[in-house]
Amino acid sequence: MKKIAILGSTGSIGQSTLRVVESYPDRFEVVALAAGKNLESVVEQAKRWTPRLISVADGRHAEALRAGLKKAGVEDVEITCGASGTVQVATHPYADFVVSAIVGVAGLEATYEAVKAGKTVGLANKECLVAAGELITAEARKQGKPLLPIDSEHNAVHQCLRGGKMHEVECIWLTASGGPFLGTPARDFAQITVEQALNHPTWKMGQRITIDSATLMNKGFEVIEACRLFNLPPDQVKVMVHPQSTIHSMVEFVDGSILAQFSVTDMRLPILYALTYPERIASDMRFPVMNLRHLEFQPPDVEKFPCLRLAYEAAEAGGAKTVALNAADEVAVAAFLEGSIGFTDIPQVIEAVLGETETGKMESIKQVLESDSEARRLARERVIRIGGATRPVPALRGD
Repeated sequence: MKKIAILGSTGSIGQSTLRVVESYPDRFEVVALAAGKNLESVVEQAKRWTPRLISVADGRHAEALRAGLKKAGVEDVEITCGASGTVQVATHPYADFVVSAIVGVAGLEATYEAVKAGKTVGLANKECLVAAGELITAEARKQGKPLLPIDSEHNAVHQCLRGGKMHEVECIWLTASGGPFLGTPARDFAQITVEQALNHPTWKMGQRITIDSATLMNKGFEVIEACRLFNLPPDQVKVMVHPQSTIHSMVEFVDGSILAQFSVTDMRLPILYALTYPERIASDMRFPVMNLRHLEFQPPDVEKFPCLRLAYEAAEAGGAKTVALNAADEVAVAAFLEGSIGFTDIPQVIEAVLGETETGKMESIKQVLESDSEARRLARERVIRIGGATRPVPALRGD
């Protein structure tokens, strides 16, 4: 029986993980959950799974959760809160597998501490590897425990790599849908609205990741993740645009053989793979192979999508540069969503912050968080210089 702790239990990955657990009750037990402020969902999770420990956002939410659990008749659940509470969940003595699915750098310290505590970690948090991947992967190697990717692209690479040894790898190919502006001329980018950028042709995702997909920054983050997860230099991690999003990733070997992974677009499958690795167990998730018809591939246009170029440059430099890349992007995307800057200003903000960030190796999580804070400050200053609140806010669909 594998005992699981989930960081971000009320988010989409956390909920998908619990659906996998529910499908295999003889294999998995939930022992600890870290949630945020969604008390209604976490009360339902506590009733269903009776974990030993739950952490929520802060003391006020902890008190409300205690009252909610008492009313629901749920007993013997320890309640904690805040960043220290999330670390408690990640390092719970009964947990042997930790799913890291908290969005942003909020999950960074807990993920690192889980690795340090000798837990096997399933990673669904891009920011952890982008900002502190060098520290996290070094600690995982020290502990002798695998970091198992849950993101579909890196999970696909992990599966393909089982077909050969790392010294036999020529390169990794990450596929990108191309986002909503694949066919839009660069001259029209300055007029792109928030509503247009949130209208992704393939996926329904959160706002930041949807904008990152539109700028190809999301794929840039995945390049950095791949470099760190698989210990490869940036020039061995390549991106191709594949609008159908059928093939999740490919691995090319030195003899010219290429292994590709495709499957249903259901996050339960990479979660199940990570939870059961190195086994494969039966599931009911099937890809309709006979539906395969026409697959297109093309190189990305880094002139039109400079965020991808910036990500490669940060990956090459490492250290503080990748911390700044993530922080500046988050600030710039938030400013675009608020209407403070335009779509083409996003890469300008990021490039300016990278230019002001010294290259330096990160020696601790504390140093990563300090660098993150400084990059956010620089990004906010750049946003104000570009236009601040003078730009009209575009109307959002559904608001």
